[in-house]
Amino acid sequence: MNRGEMLRRDLEERLRLALGVRIAVEMVGPGELVPLTGHGTRAKLKRTTRPSRKGEHMRKLALSLLVLFVALSLLALGSYPQGVGPAPAEAQVKATVLKGQASFPPTSLLFTNFKVFADRVEKMSAGRLKIETLPPGAVVGAFEVADATNRGVLDVAHTCTYYFIGKHKAAALFTDVPGGPFGMDVIDFWGWEYEGGGVELLNEFYQKILNMKIVAFPIFPTTAQSLGWFKKPLKSIADFKGLKYRVPGLAAEVYKEIGVSVVTLPGGEVLPALERGVLDATEWYTPGEDIQLGFHNVQKYYYYPGVHETAGACDLLVNKDVWDKLPADLQSIMRGAAFEAAMRSLLQFNRADAEALRDFKDKHKVNLVKTPDDILIEYLKAWDKIAERESAKDAFFKRVYDSQRAYAALVVPSRVFMNPYDLVRKHYFGK
Repeated sequence: MNRGEMLRRDLEERLRLALGVRIAVEMVGPGELVPLTGHGTRAKLKRTTRPSRKGEHMRKLALSLLVLFVALSLLALGSYPQGVGPAPAEAQVKATVLKGQASFPPTSLLFTNFKVFADRVEKMSAGRLKIETLPPGAVVGAFEVADATNRGVLDVAHTCTYYFIGKHKAAALFTDVPGGPFGMDVIDFWGWEYEGGGVELLNEFYQKILNMKIVAFPIFPTTAQSLGWFKKPLKSIADFKGLKYRVPGLAAEVYKEIGVSVVTLPGGEVLPALERGVLDATEWYTPGEDIQLGFHNVQKYYYYPGVHETAGACDLLVNKDVWDKLPADLQSIMRGAAFEAAMRSLLQFNRADAEALRDFKDKHKVNLVKTPDDILIEYLKAWDKIAERESAKDAFFKRVYDSQRAYAALVVPSRVFMNPYDLVRKHYFGK
């Protein structure tokens, strides 16, 4: 008995058991009925005897449900008789594979976000679309992924837009905006992205301001960060000035404004620079990320919070030519997978941060110190000056900055009004 005959008999028996009537299934050639996706086999009903009036209803039901039953039977590979299985490999849809690279080291939770995204894309597309998740340097340097994506050297980049501040100052407004912006937390900022026009402005930035063939959308939520890691205590802004301090983006210019000597390095180079004394201090990200990179093994003073990066997003960049060739369903899958990966990362970071702070204190004897208010206030004042200056020089910068201000003015007061977070925290856990 060949494969087709075994499949036909199997379908007949399934339908008989399910519907209580005997139905003959005839396997026919291409073009006679609408093909079932992914298979070259088609099927039609053939009535063996004229049904009684009593059986007419069941016959109609069988007719209406046949295609569904056939599809399910073809997909239920594990229940096929031995020797019956999926169509030969050459008949399967060939997977589209996109070359992707991150700007973040493989040890970071940011890189994990990229891996989660790629995994979800593959599963949601049933293997039709796969994303390579290469580490920094695999194809290009960490800060070169946008240019590489624009040129088609990469299909996909996983990065933070503020790494490209050298191209345009507005780049900083899409990742971690100094000062909040305007008191927004990460949920507020993503609200601005999706409900306040941020995603549209992000794509306008890449496509019209930078003239790049890039489609961009948020993939990673950046939450409130620490001031960072220091060799010795900071009592005031005076102790901070003159230090060689690693910080990226527009925040670097703000720190320069208040007298800090800033250095911009990719994440994978920061720890070695601390060990060699090239840096006196560094920020990186949140406690859960910092502990993965081992900063606590070199510096023992950890200052929290900072206001240079309090809320934002890192982005997925896709070459526009590649994007436009993808079917609409795969485009939707990529957007949906990015949003899911973002939520998973936010939840992971919330827990990882709490566990890291506990371990810093109890296991690694790190000094957890509140940042002096004068450092934070001095920073905000310097940022306000720079933002005003950049808004006056560039219309697009002003549009984005004003858009964020308008959204923050709406949501921040309401969030503070509605959320008794601090009161409840004090009630249960004290100061």
